[in-house]
Amino acid sequence: MRSYNPDLTPPWKRSAPVPEVPADRDLVVEEVTTGFCGAVIRCEAGTVTLEDRFGKHRVFPMDPRGFLLEGRVVTLVRPSAAPARPTRTASGSVAVPGARARVARAGRIYVEGRHDAELVERVWGDDLRIEGVVVEYLEGVDDLPSIVAEFDPAPDARLGVLVDHLVPGSKESRIAAQVTSPDVLVVGHPYIDVWEAVKPASVGIRAWPRVPRGRDWKTGVCEALGWPPNTGAAWQHILSKVTSYKDLEPELLGRVEELIDFVTAP
Repeated sequence: MRSYNPDLTPPWKRSAPVPEVPADRDLVVEEVTTGFCGAVIRCEAGTVTLEDRFGKHRVFPMDPRGFLLEGRVVTLVRPSAAPARPTRTASGSVAVPGARARVARAGRIYVEGRHDAELVERVWGDDLRIEGVVVEYLEGVDDLPSIVAEFDPAPDARLGVLVDHLVPGSKESRIAAQVTSPDVLVVGHPYIDVWEAVKPASVGIRAWPRVPRGRDWKTGVCEALGWPPNTGAAWQHILSKVTSYKDLEPELLGRVEELIDFVTAP
């Protein structure tokens, strides 16, 4: 005969049920025992990792009634298998799900080479499509003044140019100084090649090697790092490590944002 053990706890002493909330990425909660408040960055094996506003990480078990959400006690559970839509683009901008690409503007952004264009696309591609900005590459800036003249910039067709190794006294700085149109903005980063604008830690190296003057820089980098002498394959490896603006140096980030603002200004 089956035994029957009724719950004899008085109703006023029973714990009220609390809602179960999926521990989706970026959900902000507070752990009840420690008061640690942060956004969910990882959920696995019955635990959740939170990141506070200072970048500190803490791992907590997903115990029943273990967290506060907007002041209410909740139980965190594993999110569903369907991935949540990203709330930010790779550049850090607010994502606009389902947004259609805008018809291309008359204005353009020119970069020096294919690698520069691919890196800009990797991080700012979503933003550029929404703004209708096309990025083209020049294969060098030696003929920049004539290229600008051919483009024929105007207030409703502005031109932004990103130049590698734009430092005082360089060849690039002397060429850039020849462009004086108010409808053209020439900016640059200090790196010999855009490869260097990717943070070494993101690529898994301590620092970018110093390559002797007169030697092809990309080839010298591959040799110094012990990579196969295939600069195309090396670049694809580097590019694969870039997932967001956090993988790039500020000297490049600020200049690209400046160019986008310039060519999209009313």
